[in-house]
Amino acid sequence: MRLRIDPERCQGHARCFALAPDLFDIDDFGQSSLRSDAVVPADREDAARLAIANCPEFAIEALED
Repeated sequence: MRLRIDPERCQGHARCFALAPDLFDIDDFGQSSLRSDAVVPADREDAARLAIANCPEFAIEALED
């Protein structure tokens, strides 16, 4: 699984970071970014899906391999 964040949709709620800080990072304004090359380790896919489901702006997308 790979992730993508739409920076136009992200409003800085930082829920993704709260749920999976090993996958997401936030800047000083709360805007999210991905910590790595967007590839989610198999054992963290559930956390990634939880972050996706909790994004109120639907800014995170999963791209299945």
